[in-house]
Amino acid sequence: MTVPETVPAPLDRAAQWRDDPAAIDRLRADARTRVLVVRERRVPMGEGLILVPAGDPVLARTREWALLGRREDGSGLLLALQDPEDDTDADGSWAPRWSDLREAMPLLDGADAELVITAIALAGWLRDAGYCSSCGGAAPLRQNGWSRRCLLCDREHFPRTDPAVIVAVQSADGERLLLGANAQWKGRVHSCFAGFVEAGESLETTVHRELFEEAAVRVRDVTYVASQAWPFPRSLMLGFRATAVDEAAVHGDGEEIIDVRWLTRAEIGSALAGEGPVGLPGEASIARRLILDWYRR
Repeated sequence: MTVPETVPAPLDRAAQWRDDPAAIDRLRADARTRVLVVRERRVPMGEGLILVPAGDPVLARTREWALLGRREDGSGLLLALQDPEDDTDADGSWAPRWSDLREAMPLLDGADAELVITAIALAGWLRDAGYCSSCGGAAPLRQNGWSRRCLLCDREHFPRTDPAVIVAVQSADGERLLLGANAQWKGRVHSCFAGFVEAGESLETTVHRELFEEAAVRVRDVTYVASQAWPFPRSLMLGFRATAVDEAAVHGDGEEIIDVRWLTRAEIGSALAGEGPVGLPGEASIARRLILDWYRR
């Protein structure tokens, strides 16, 4: 595999603060602290991402607090998980545009994009994982929102991440790209092929299995490209590029993938411009990045 050069993460997650039980109370009392509110996997947007001061009245009915990290000046970043219909802004004094990840990502720079992805992923776990998966006991938060410990069996739990592969498949001459239409998109979007890593599988095995199951295609020259956290609800997408062995053998499985087609570089260029012949995935997705990466090669 070709591994890309490591890029420093723009978000300082302040892991050294997670074991300080007073950290969130201290940060909430600090006028410099900024808070990202999450409601039903949506974040507040204006001209950009909206972060509110820790003392803002809109935070009064927050269900759960968690530590997100700190900014370059050392001030804290917190997550406030709220119910989707919170009455703290019912008077209209605070009326942001609530955007999900797909809507927000094209408008965010690298630092804010990672902040939003982290907040939405963590918020989903805060909301959904309040009980022990082993014995069913209550599992209150620890480490300022980054772990839970069961009150009955003492088992420790952490936010879960589900790895999945996504693959851009090219022809032997590198001049055509194979894309498929998922049944849930009803043929409106053609994208790269993706699937979850199953128990006991390596990433390489998953690539070969998923491509053969979905498109009857055998591949060679599998190369890692990049990854993307994708909290729908908790995926980590691992992007690859590969070359088809037998281009004529491809066909959709008829259930999950209802159409597969080889597209020329000119057709991909037209689709990227929004002019067909197929619809492509949105700008926020790693699928779009893999397609662009192939098109620009």
